[in-house]
Amino acid sequence: MTAPENHTLFMQALSLESPPRNWSQPLRALWYDANGDWESAHNIAQDLHTPMGSWIHAYLHRKEGDDWNAGYWYRRAGRSFFQASLEDEFNALVKAGIASG
Repeated sequence: MTAPENHTLFMQALSLESPPRNWSQPLRALWYDANGDWESAHNIAQDLHTPMGSWIHAYLHRKEGDDWNAGYWYRRAGRSFFQASLEDEFNALVKAGIASG
């Protein structure tokens, strides 16, 4: 399986037992998050020393309700604290992850 070409294909891949190995680390982290495995998603995100990794890290801490920690990671990502829903942010992350490969 190749990296998903769009959001729909990403969502279809959520039924797999694990994320495809050839997906980027950001997409793999988002796959784990969408499948309810916050810990695996967080483990990947904290090892990604990129703006995308920091954004995913921020989203995950926002999701767990730790706004202070999320704020730190948004700043590391060069982003403002996301003001829309968690679902909207997840979709934006998937779109950015697909765009970056």
